[in-house]
Amino acid sequence: MLPRDAVPAGPLVLRELTVADADAVTSGCSDPEIARFIPAVPSPYTLDDAHTFITKIAPDLWDRGGACFAISDSPAGAWLGTVSLKPPDVRGNGEVGYMVAPWARRRGVASAAARALAEWAFAQGVARVELVADVDNPASQRVAVAAGFRYEGVQRGASPLRDGGRGDVASFARLADDPGEPGPRYLPDFPGGSLSDGVVEISPLTLADADGYQEMMGEPEAMAYSVPPEPPDMEETLRRCRYTPLWWLTGERAEMGVRDALTGELAGHLQLMNVVPPLGQAMIGYNLARRFRGRGFMTRSVGLLTEWAFGHTALHRLVAGTAVGNTASQRVLERAGFTREALIRSLLPSPDGGWDDDVQWVLLRD
Repeated sequence: MLPRDAVPAGPLVLRELTVADADAVTSGCSDPEIARFIPAVPSPYTLDDAHTFITKIAPDLWDRGGACFAISDSPAGAWLGTVSLKPPDVRGNGEVGYMVAPWARRRGVASAAARALAEWAFAQGVARVELVADVDNPASQRVAVAAGFRYEGVQRGASPLRDGGRGDVASFARLADDPGEPGPRYLPDFPGGSLSDGVVEISPLTLADADGYQEMMGEPEAMAYSVPPEPPDMEETLRRCRYTPLWWLTGERAEMGVRDALTGELAGHLQLMNVVPPLGQAMIGYNLARRFRGRGFMTRSVGLLTEWAFGHTALHRLVAGTAVGNTASQRVLERAGFTREALIRSLLPSPDGGWDDDVQWVLLRD
């Protein structure tokens, strides 16, 4: 069995749970977010549940070769959360899990605890420590990155949900010889969460945008130049909105809503995709709802995005593609400073089942 001595975690301490923690555990585990993302936690949560966890569930985890610590600010301090290490799987890998009380969040508690527990596990001979986070839980994904875990992909339907369904999880891991400190994000968050010039605002897509996005992408003008040239189904739209925080965090892509800065209405969609860090290159794509056209919204939005990309990322080259007949999109790019670079023959699927040429554009940092 693993040692149960207290583990230093920066300004925190990982210590054994005691019955004195029961009231705090009861209060913390009554939080709706914990109930939502940790289906094994009873809901509603009672003092009896806390005693069962402290006196039976946690000791059993230790007995099976795992570990379960209270997170505290001192060896005898108050309970701030729990961090655990599952018993080794068939390959000898461990898995970190954690929960943090609502009153202890936004202080780096979870990331400090996860980092310390992973390093402690390595000292006990564990070669690989994994961490999974629900794709709808960007806060937990940020914890993983801050604790030095590397993103490895999505496991579809890997997690049982409280309603009996199965959810996707983002998979992260650390090896014993990994540096353990997070590197700079390739696509950092927008300063303040959004960019605006007073007329338009661009910010990450959310689930609240799903209906507006679906309606916009079903307009004939949008379908004519979409790849493929057909509207997405609602499941695909919901996935795009749900995955946006994860894609952005891991540098895979940035999905944005273009909004009327005065009303907040969703006016369009803008994306930064096909990100290739070794080349310092990414592609932009966009669409604007019919009722917002002719007001310069997309030119302004592309300008905001390119200014951010060259000012806050390592990108030095932005590219875009337009069908030969899509003159409206070409005018947006020209006004935003892009220049025509190449003609790629028969690249884009057309609505009639054939193939259209693609006019490619570029904007360089310099």
